[in-house]
Amino acid sequence: MSFPKTFTDQMGHQIMLQQSPQRIVSLVPSQTELLFDLGLGDRVVGLTKFCIHPKEQVKQKTIIGGTKNFKFEVIDQLQPDLIIGNKEENYKEGIEQLQAKYRVWMSDIYTLEDALEMMQQVGLLTGTEAKAVALVQSIKSGFEQLQPVQPSIATAYFIWRKPYMAVGSHNIIDHMLQRCGFANVFAHTARYPEVSPEQLQHANPQLILLSSEPYPFKKKNIAEFRELCPQASIKVVDGEMFSWYGSRLLQAPKYLEQLIEEVKQERMYSIAGK
Repeated sequence: MSFPKTFTDQMGHQIMLQQSPQRIVSLVPSQTELLFDLGLGDRVVGLTKFCIHPKEQVKQKTIIGGTKNFKFEVIDQLQPDLIIGNKEENYKEGIEQLQAKYRVWMSDIYTLEDALEMMQQVGLLTGTEAKAVALVQSIKSGFEQLQPVQPSIATAYFIWRKPYMAVGSHNIIDHMLQRCGFANVFAHTARYPEVSPEQLQHANPQLILLSSEPYPFKKKNIAEFRELCPQASIKVVDGEMFSWYGSRLLQAPKYLEQLIEEVKQERMYSIAGK
């Protein structure tokens, strides 16, 4: 690829790169992991405190704050020639401050297709197109084999406790639920609605999924939901498999397939027991 070259991000912003980026700051955990999996670990100079994969490699990098509170002085010291962020995970004011000084490429992801496009674009940005294309094909193949629950099962997916917060519509988690045949009972509310115990009981989900992140739900939390919805099947799930839209998507189909199979089996036993 010849430089200088102009790239358009998923929010429609254009950036011009004079050369292939050599000092990259990543503001999003799932995209940080993607950069390492594309073989760019030596070019990543900064990342957030929430960037936990790959475990050993991220420990060696400079922390630039969180996803919603950047340490601008630290970023300045790193002198990045490319910053990669995300519309939902980062905060508008911080991104605008960075855009005034640096080349910032933003993703905007609601579906698997958006995520695959992001990976291909990051491949182009960084000169790792071949690896990105191979990664995208592998992920596509995995999801093409995923067989959703039929008929769909009414589902509530929780991401927070005190107050309870669920997943609504227009986000990657809702999209993943749909691909599994899990019909989101809060899909017609806000993107991440606060849900009262009464609202949960009224929604009457057949399946309740408690995410391991951002709130770290554990098996001990199942009892409080069982009191509210005694008829529902309740499971603690790996939130990364539903919400990380980088290279971790390679692992998602197998995980989701196992979850779907568990739900199918429980549904069969439930029907048989009636």
